[in-house]
Amino acid sequence: MSSVDDALAKAEELLTQLNERREELERLAEADDVDGEAAVDVIAELAELARQIEVELTRARTMADAPG
Repeated sequence: MSSVDDALAKAEELLTQLNERREELERLAEADDVDGEAAVDVIAELAELARQIEVELTRARTMADAPG
């Protein structure tokens, strides 16, 4: 597996985690008694996962564009 494939695989793994956390946020939002603190924590986790996905995709693009 190439480094590009590794970066893309990592991005896919992170995307799966992001979707799981998004579903958790939806469950929190649908609850009768919304836990605002928990929702903020999940949103922070979503932001961090999105940042990590961007890093991996940028890494994959850089490696794919590199000569050689």
